[in-house]
Amino acid sequence: QVQLVESGGGLVRAGGSLRLSCAASGRTFSIYTMGWFRQAPGKEREFVSSISWSGGNIYYADSVKGRFTISRDNGKNTVYLQMNSLKPEDTAVYFCAADQLRASAWSTGLELQYWGQGTQVTVSS
Repeated sequence: QVQLVESGGGLVRAGGSLRLSCAASGRTFSIYTMGWFRQAPGKEREFVSSISWSGGNIYYADSVKGRFTISRDNGKNTVYLQMNSLKPEDTAVYFCAADQLRASAWSTGLELQYWGQGTQVTVSS
């Protein structure tokens, strides 16, 4: 079992930045691919980013490329999502996920085993 707890969400103006954190506990953190999804009101959950256990393979949704940066610290069992140049359309609940599925295969999230409770990100215009 892996337990995931997100933090760092909040309210920010368009153009601002936030850094989300996801702390993992339970089974060995370093063997898992980690990543982020988001779900806006009335919309389906969508993939944001994933990172392999080594950090060597990273993937982003086209909508966040060049603005968001994912990273991980296996010593702290934590994955981060640095979000810059935020836009109102980034408003959503952001969820951390973990699975042994390779980072390149993350898609809808249905294939993933472990999830956090989510943290709200609101970007005002």
